[in-house]
Amino acid sequence: MGELPRVKVSDGAITEGALVVSCFPSVSHVSSIVAHYLVERLELKFVGGVVDSRLPPVALIHEGKPMPPVRMYAGKPVCNMEQCDSIVVLVSEAPIPPKMCLPLSEALLDYSHEKEFQAGVLVDSFSHQQESGHEVMDSDDSDETLLGIGATDWAIDQLKDMDIPLLEAGMISGMSGVLLGEGRRRKLNMMCIMAEATGGIPDARAAARVIEKLNKLLPAMELDTEPLLQEAERIETQIKAMMEHQLGAAADEDGEDGVNAMLYG
Repeated sequence: MGELPRVKVSDGAITEGALVVSCFPSVSHVSSIVAHYLVERLELKFVGGVVDSRLPPVALIHEGKPMPPVRMYAGKPVCNMEQCDSIVVLVSEAPIPPKMCLPLSEALLDYSHEKEFQAGVLVDSFSHQQESGHEVMDSDDSDETLLGIGATDWAIDQLKDMDIPLLEAGMISGMSGVLLGEGRRRKLNMMCIMAEATGGIPDARAAARVIEKLNKLLPAMELDTEPLLQEAERIETQIKAMMEHQLGAAADEDGEDGVNAMLYG
């Protein structure tokens, strides 16, 4: 498999026993919305990231400063779990190449073992309207489904305490799938929360449903999702207007209804 990616974090920035929330790219940007909300709401600080030549050659620019594609934020709000006194958010907006999923997972789990992290929560999403790489079988008629997967019995119990139904059958791909598989092999307390999303457009409502469940694991403070829901309405209204404008322009040019001139999906 070759040399593993390097996890480069500021000395003393992350303490032992942390709860890690992992947010890699997902349908409708659900995981990214959750990550950015937690970083801002919990006032987490950028502490480092992952270095590897095989990762996408990009830098995220925030307030004029470059950030690595896979980065970490950390802070010390009090968690509701035993022995947890800090939180780490791991986030990437750039898709991870399939061949990088295993070595990156190995590097992150080795680092987690070194730091004696307490538990990990993977945030992901699926859609029946958009290809996501996941095959998720949900048995209800709702389009706001939340499903959970646990790598250990402890993780399964936590999901039940959060009233998150377990995914009975399906296939999870990408970083979530590899991390869950490696987590079970290593007997690590890892769980995944899968939110059903609209597909195509940013779905802040799906992200809010995840955050409401995380309230039972994350810091002993109420994570108010109302501002996020208000932002969802603004985002969806703006995107709807953009799509209607594009569809109308396509109809004028082609003399058709423009049904193939979709910006998203």
